[in-house]
Amino acid sequence: MWLRNNLKMSQEELDELRSYKVVKSNDLIQKSRFQLSSQEQKIILYLISRIKPDDEDFVQQNFNIIEFCKICGMDYNNGKNYKNIKDTIRALADKSMWLMLEKGEEILVRWIQKATINKRSGIIRMRLDEDMKPYLLQLQERFTQYELIYTVAMRSQYSIRLYEILKSYEFRRWCKFDVDELKKMLFADNYKLFTDFKRHALDISLREINDLTDIAITYEIIKVGRKYGQIEFIIRTKDDMDERINAWNNRRKAIGLKNRPSARNS
Repeated sequence: MWLRNNLKMSQEELDELRSYKVVKSNDLIQKSRFQLSSQEQKIILYLISRIKPDDEDFVQQNFNIIEFCKICGMDYNNGKNYKNIKDTIRALADKSMWLMLEKGEEILVRWIQKATINKRSGIIRMRLDEDMKPYLLQLQERFTQYELIYTVAMRSQYSIRLYEILKSYEFRRWCKFDVDELKKMLFADNYKLFTDFKRHALDISLREINDLTDIAITYEIIKVGRKYGQIEFIIRTKDDMDERINAWNNRRKAIGLKNRPSARNS
């Protein structure tokens, strides 16, 4: 029954799940340092998107592997998906991150508190860690929100992270980072040469952000002496209808869906 019901999920139902909002505090986005693969980030963002605005505590979230695969445009008939997602959840459970607090203090937090998987049904039960509550629940100010679909269509782990960072500065329309600082935020400081960082992290991320999301980004590299010292980003909200439709079509193509005439209404 579970398998049949999920195979019959309509396109409208899937589109609704993809349109759920991810809402995070700006402190969590701007002051954290973590390294997660693209699939690890997508699982966390999917959990966050299921939080309701009036939730006062984290609840156990129940979803299934087929549902998650279809939302992300993954082949749900692939026999390796169960093992891959199981391995991803175990990796998430073993990871933590430092969050900067006031007065120079840092707090170590985990992503998930508990996870179980039923091998027969494919049902996953997960709960976010309690220490994440101030950054995800009942947010009234200094937060960023966006639709889940903008990130599930991405392939690069750097794209997802950079999109969140730049989205959190959208209201200002620009932001500037030291190159070394940005590398640390993206966990891309293994690229010692700026040309490698630009090629393997920055340019790929900006291409995906510009092609798939609700914002458009340009940037300028600023030299400090003979070194590439800073990057200034210009952030523009996509208000033009044709530009929004193009991004909508790109997202559907990225997750393996045919474009439909109703795209103009999105």
